[in-house]
Amino acid sequence: MLMFCIGQLLNLDTGNRDGQNLVTEDVTVVEGDVATISCRVKNSDDSVIQLLNPNRQTIYFRDFRPLKDSRFQLVNFSNSELRVSLTNVSISDEGRYFCQLYTDPPQEIYTTITVLVPPRNLVIDIQKEIAVEGEEIELNCTAMASRPATTIRWFKGNKELTGKSEVEQWSDMYTVTSQLLLKVGREDDGVPVICLVDHPAVKDLQTQRYLEVMYKPQVRVSQNYPVQGLTREGEPLELTCAAFGKPQPTDMRWLRVDDEMPQHVVVSGSNLLISNLNKTDNGTYRCEASNAVGKSHADYMLFVYDSRAGEEGSIRSVDHAVVGGVVAVVVFAMLCLLIILGRYFARHKGTYFTHEAKGADDAADADTAIINAEGGQNNSEEKKEYFI
Repeated sequence: MLMFCIGQLLNLDTGNRDGQNLVTEDVTVVEGDVATISCRVKNSDDSVIQLLNPNRQTIYFRDFRPLKDSRFQLVNFSNSELRVSLTNVSISDEGRYFCQLYTDPPQEIYTTITVLVPPRNLVIDIQKEIAVEGEEIELNCTAMASRPATTIRWFKGNKELTGKSEVEQWSDMYTVTSQLLLKVGREDDGVPVICLVDHPAVKDLQTQRYLEVMYKPQVRVSQNYPVQGLTREGEPLELTCAAFGKPQPTDMRWLRVDDEMPQHVVVSGSNLLISNLNKTDNGTYRCEASNAVGKSHADYMLFVYDSRAGEEGSIRSVDHAVVGGVVAVVVFAMLCLLIILGRYFARHKGTYFTHEAKGADDAADADTAIINAEGGQNNSEEKKEYFI
């Protein structure tokens, strides 16, 4: 008898067990949505199925609902399944729900309903509405009253940034605040900073703020005339200065670095014009622009060439090419001549040594040497005749 009672108590344990005839699954639902609980029998023997709430109150006994909560509705009832829906789920509905099967011995299994709560609100707070280039600003993004706690991610444009998060718990809810420190530059002006929520109860929840960054001017000087040509005496020169900044530059001026501006120079707004260049105009011309943030400049270095600088240069280049060609031909001819002379002397060198006077080396004086040489030649000829 004691063993029988212990066996019944074990079978009524609320944990899942291998070999039980009842099957169910845990349910995760977003607050306000519908949760469906299913109690299924693997091998039905027409035993009674019932569903109980976390307080162990009977929700459904077979197809009858004793509980006076109309949010519970019967979806399906048969000998092998009892399926019930719960609409408009709230945090108070979270907990264990029990499926019971009246067999001998009775069987029981539980399913857990988990309720997710998305953030109630998502707000970005920026320390300074308008920042200056080079400043570090602070942004805070707050996701309020979520369950579980929200993960906050930061993006600047398409680039993900790293923030620092703090979590506060109020009852069963969590409020998360993430702080981002950002050093801004002129390239950040007009770029969105995005706070994105990563939470199982919601997708694509994000908010953003556009950065407004002030920066000093960017200045560029361009040569309108002559177009990519030499600046020669007697010809005109026209320069244009362009400046961009935030706020837009309001003060722009031309000056000559380390010298006074020539009197014949005409400055009209952003343009500088010299109608008749001469070498006294040589120097560096500077365009300065300023706004509320600061001042910037760009320089143009002017060098005035002779009036025929371009033509003479081309003539000289042609002359140099002609002279170079002539020199190459002369050098080649001299090399050929040296080769021919070398081969000529090489051929006649043997003949010279063959007819060299013999006996002259042993003569006492010049006359004797000549006589000996002549005699040597005669003897040679005689020898040649003798052999012939």
